[in-house]
Amino acid sequence: MGCVSTAVAQHERQVLGIIPSVFTINNLVGETCGKEIKVATMQERLVMMMELSDAFIALPGGFGTLEELFQMISWAQLNIHNKPIGVLNINGFFNGLLSFVDHAVKQEFITPRARKILISATTADELVDKLQAFRFEPDPALSKLKWSPSSSQKEKLDLTLRL
Repeated sequence: MGCVSTAVAQHERQVLGIIPSVFTINNLVGETCGKEIKVATMQERLVMMMELSDAFIALPGGFGTLEELFQMISWAQLNIHNKPIGVLNINGFFNGLLSFVDHAVKQEFITPRARKILISATTADELVDKLQAFRFEPDPALSKLKWSPSSSQKEKLDLTLRL
């Protein structure tokens, strides 16, 4: 992430980093260029990223990248957001993952409509074009869900001890 944000800043573009404050201890992630927003948890980071982003692009990475990618895909499938999501498939890095997703469609674990949520391209220009052309098609059954902060909060329980 540091290389990408540095390159963006060098081209005088806006950089916004949303980072759990635990990573700023002992400078684990290096110096931030651009604006930095510190949050308490990874979940808070994901929510803020979802709220502030126009689209999501995953570059080759590890478990954290995959977790965040699939979280955004799941939220799109659940109609929590309708923003485009893409992977930049550099040197075929995501080929195995894309094959697995297509296999899950064939096995009917993922619907063809949901499969369209994940966009892939081998060049940045192609990916940006595809993300700009993306039109969200919500699942009719799931589009009835209305997500709000209050709907996700647990109902308060009365834990009063009565003797």
